[in-house]
Amino acid sequence: MEHVRFGRTGLKVSRLCLGTMTFGLQCDEATSFAILDSAAAAGITFIDTADVYPLGGTLDSVGRTEEIVGKWLRGRRERFVLATKCSGKSGPAPWQQGTSRKHVLASIDASLKRLGTDYVDLYQVHHFDTAVAVDETVEAFDAVVKAGKARYVGVSNYHAYRVARALGRAEAKRLSGLVSVQPRYNLLFREIERELLPLCAEEGLAVIPYNPLAGGMLTGKHQRGAPPEGTRFTLGTAAKNYTERYWKEREFAAVDAFIGLAKGAGVAPATLAMAWVLANPVITAPIVGASRAEQLAASVAALEYRLDPALKAKLDEMSHEFRMGDAAR
Repeated sequence: MEHVRFGRTGLKVSRLCLGTMTFGLQCDEATSFAILDSAAAAGITFIDTADVYPLGGTLDSVGRTEEIVGKWLRGRRERFVLATKCSGKSGPAPWQQGTSRKHVLASIDASLKRLGTDYVDLYQVHHFDTAVAVDETVEAFDAVVKAGKARYVGVSNYHAYRVARALGRAEAKRLSGLVSVQPRYNLLFREIERELLPLCAEEGLAVIPYNPLAGGMLTGKHQRGAPPEGTRFTLGTAAKNYTERYWKEREFAAVDAFIGLAKGAGVAPATLAMAWVLANPVITAPIVGASRAEQLAASVAALEYRLDPALKAKLDEMSHEFRMGDAAR
């Protein structure tokens, strides 16, 4: 497994990152451990989680994924780069969400306890909080770094202008600045190519995109009609988001074209979809998720697959409309 520099930092991470949002709801503990074992055997040493996981869970299940990851990491913590996130609703009180100083400092302590470690390598804002001033957020994350509870900080699901503002305020206040972003990115969602990725290239930010397989759509396993039970399209509170993102005729038509190209090239659709994401030079380490250990193989195979330039051009063309955003359609 190749290890690459994490943005402008001196940290090296595996070229693929294991996402864990299925752990604890879609996957029980034994299945989660099997996925972690398989990822480690493949050389994946970068693990991403969040305090509000599992995917689609409720307040009663908050932290369950971190507990599973922490249990698996016992005795091998220093062999892995560990990332988690905060800002989601973690309790019934109105202050138990967002990026206020109170919530950030409480959240990191709770995450560290569940993960069974005294630090994480990367601590991220999960979603932008419109109710909190940027200065308060960057100051809170700086406090986490200065306390030794995180080595680096980053953001997820931020628009480019918000990343730029957070970078600027941290620089002006001489605080620990962002080193990474975690956006959604795949052949069915390419809007970040217009502003966010150029910003990341210029600022030297690591990019660890989630959903490289579009929630499994780009594997070809989903068919038109009702979403299958037991998947992220039907489980818990996340089902609505995934259905609104991908379960549309326009997306299915694009998947049909994509599957045709994959068959013509003699490559597994999941491998081709991941290879396309990896081919973007701004991408550091795509986040690969799974509900079964054997699903990881196709994504790992993308690391050795050589994407033909002519095929990449066809993929770019067939997915071009997903680069423009809803406002342009």
